[in-house]
Amino acid sequence: MSLLRPRTRPRGGRWPVGVAWLALILLVIAALLMAAAGPAYRFGLLPLGDAFGLLRYGAYVAAGAAGVGLIALILAIFCRRLRPALAGGLVIVAVAGMVTVPWVHWQRAQLAPPIHDITTDTEDPPAFEALVDAREAAPNAVDYPGEAFARQQREAYPDIRPIDLDMSLDSALSVAEAAALDLGWELAGVTANRIEATDTTTWFGFKDDVAIRLTETDDGVRVDVRSASRIGRSDVGTNAARIRKYRETLERRVQR
Repeated sequence: MSLLRPRTRPRGGRWPVGVAWLALILLVIAALLMAAAGPAYRFGLLPLGDAFGLLRYGAYVAAGAAGVGLIALILAIFCRRLRPALAGGLVIVAVAGMVTVPWVHWQRAQLAPPIHDITTDTEDPPAFEALVDAREAAPNAVDYPGEAFARQQREAYPDIRPIDLDMSLDSALSVAEAAALDLGWELAGVTANRIEATDTTTWFGFKDDVAIRLTETDDGVRVDVRSASRIGRSDVGTNAARIRKYRETLERRVQR
């Protein structure tokens, strides 16, 4: 007769459900904290330090959600509860996805040199003219920081070099301006041989400035680019990546 008795779950079968719900609630709180950090700074609701603190607290809550999710998963397996087990596993996977981007960013920060001003011409960098007022109002200097930055740049980013174009100055200026617009930069000034623009990051709204100088040569036009952050000692490689992206966009424009 014992074979005909229905199987019962172990005692405490409600525990996995409650713990799973707690993990989900913590996951939502963590996501809201981390997602709000950038807009809170961008729209002036929090200073940068507090916005980073919000991001850090979100990471702490996310770690707690992952831990509670693991407990829910273990309890659900023990109590043979499928849905709490799925919820606990989902929370763990979601937390892994949430912390991947900050982790990659942190890893990049460890590898990048502590500089924020990158240029294709470290001996005579393109100067800011139209953006002088905006940069003077920011923490980082208007002028290029000098040989200390140049030496670190050469070691970290040896591929950041001038761009040579086989065309007239007018044609080069046209494609150089079009490439800047393709990247969504806000133009601050355009002259016969110079372009200045500002690129705003999506999440935190950091503003980085770009100066592009065109010089006629025997073979065509040499394009030098300088990308500099307004705030922060290290740009975690952002400005070098921006110059590379601009080179790629400019070369595609030339090939059309």
